[in-house]
Amino acid sequence: MKKVALYLRVSTDVQDTSNQQRELEAVAQRHGWDVVGIFSDQAVSGAKDRRPEFDRLRKGIMRKEFDLVAAWSVDRLGRSLQNLLVFLSELQAKNVDLYLHQQGLDTQTAAGRAMFQMCGVFAEFERAMIVSRVHAGLARARAQGRRLGRPKKIIDQARAGRLLAAGFSLRHTARQLGVSPSTLSRAVEKTLPGPGPLGARPVDGK
Repeated sequence: MKKVALYLRVSTDVQDTSNQQRELEAVAQRHGWDVVGIFSDQAVSGAKDRRPEFDRLRKGIMRKEFDLVAAWSVDRLGRSLQNLLVFLSELQAKNVDLYLHQQGLDTQTAAGRAMFQMCGVFAEFERAMIVSRVHAGLARARAQGRRLGRPKKIIDQARAGRLLAAGFSLRHTARQLGVSPSTLSRAVEKTLPGPGPLGARPVDGK
């Protein structure tokens, strides 16, 4: 007899998982499955990274406590294709089957296994398209002469000069301006009055 885990989830407090559970338990009874675990996330969005019961289910999969995971629908497992693919990979790695009631997907059947593999193909295609679009965007930006990377921090050199002239250390001044000491040193070293480079000024102190 197959050991089955049921995963239930609703997004709001006004909903409950009783209908999902009742339908999935009826399916399990018809197939002769042994329901050994019920994992229910109440009022938790599928887009959220933290789903306590889903995380607990995944740990059970890693320990091979189940032969099959049954859920009401694919959107109960998650709305991110990337996260869904990770979950499907975890199932495959442990030879745990998946049953989705609404989609009629059952990886115990040949058709279900084919659909399961197609999910991975389309996800891989989507990743490749994203990478291609990113590279095309970067190439277009370079061709237009746009500077890539993080924008440079604009330093208030007048304020920096006043703080350093008042005796504040380089580190303290940089912290007040929201930059690193090395960035401040490079930016204002040639503009401040007084003998010697900034590197000779005290780093610690006020």
